[in-house]
Amino acid sequence: MLRKYLDKIKPNFEPGGKLQAFRSVFDGFETFLYTPRSTSASGVHVHDSIDSKRVMIIVVLALMPCLFFGMYNTAYQNFTACGITDYTFWQAMAYGFLAILPRIVVTYAVGLGIEFIVAQWRGEEIQEGFLVTGILVPLICPITTPLWMLAVATAFSVIFVKEVFGGTGFNIFNVALVTRAFLFFAYPASMSGDKAFIASEPICGLGGYVPDGFSGATPLGMIANGSTEFLSQAGSTWQAFLGLIPGSFGETSTLCILIGAALLLLTGIASWRIMLSVFIGGLVMGWIANTFPSDLYPASTMSPIDQLVYGGFAFAAVFMATDPVTAARTGIGKYIYGFLVGVIAILIRVYNNGYPEGAMLAVLLMNALAPLIDYCVVQANINRRMRRARSMD
Repeated sequence: MLRKYLDKIKPNFEPGGKLQAFRSVFDGFETFLYTPRSTSASGVHVHDSIDSKRVMIIVVLALMPCLFFGMYNTAYQNFTACGITDYTFWQAMAYGFLAILPRIVVTYAVGLGIEFIVAQWRGEEIQEGFLVTGILVPLICPITTPLWMLAVATAFSVIFVKEVFGGTGFNIFNVALVTRAFLFFAYPASMSGDKAFIASEPICGLGGYVPDGFSGATPLGMIANGSTEFLSQAGSTWQAFLGLIPGSFGETSTLCILIGAALLLLTGIASWRIMLSVFIGGLVMGWIANTFPSDLYPASTMSPIDQLVYGGFAFAAVFMATDPVTAARTGIGKYIYGFLVGVIAILIRVYNNGYPEGAMLAVLLMNALAPLIDYCVVQANINRRMRRARSMD
């Protein structure tokens, strides 16, 4: 019935139809629901059922474990801070859902709204890249981020990082990470501190007001201030792996991130070379930091394994560094790119007490260097083949 209805109203949106000005909007909605029926008119092309929209939807599905766990952890942190113990699982999920829903709505409304306007203005199809960006932005931001800040940062990133460069597939930097960076540098007071990562007010009668004296600092924030109390507790690494710690909404649970990684790898959406090399780079840099301690980073502050499960490192390795548009594309280049992301992320984390989390800056820096890495790899291959050809002559 839906397919027949769309076929019936489609002529209104074609050239000459009374609603032709909204052709891009209709096309975006239709191709979101169904695989496009159009075929190539010339040349040799091989097509399958996986188009870019389906790729984006698979990534969104891979993010669902992080989203659902973030709902529970948001409530868990609020209830724990308020001393509330008599709550059910579904009450916790409801609290987290109501906390994150406005942020998802605002991000999609602003981002998709801009993309719809730009598509109409250019007379092009609506790009589908924001399907992933729209869910990533709320997941990598503190739950207390004001909605107007999310709107401003999203608009800035979509316009100046994506549309100015030509839209989906042409952006140099990861749009979601630039949104997070814009918020961090433009509104630092709202993006860090002891209470930025704890939902501090009741929602629809659930939860409570966090006491003024309560400290909701993240483990990395505590370490940056010289406190390792959390790390000394029994089972702290396991707790961090599960994700029951303060942090950005969707970044705390390494377990849920790995579940999403498994889906991305099984479907062939993400590069295992980048994922693997990011984790190896983090382990190597974590080992170096522990083996050669300094005044900035005393010995045994965090083990290399701890470096992988705390903060946004695992989330960046799985969902940010593997962005096919902004990452390296050559085989060897992916290893180099991922390894340097891991190394730089831990390097920033351990030697810059003013900024305890380095994953965001590491990925953005390597986004800028990815084309250079690919160029060097391609030139090296060309030079090697030229030498081989000359030797055969």
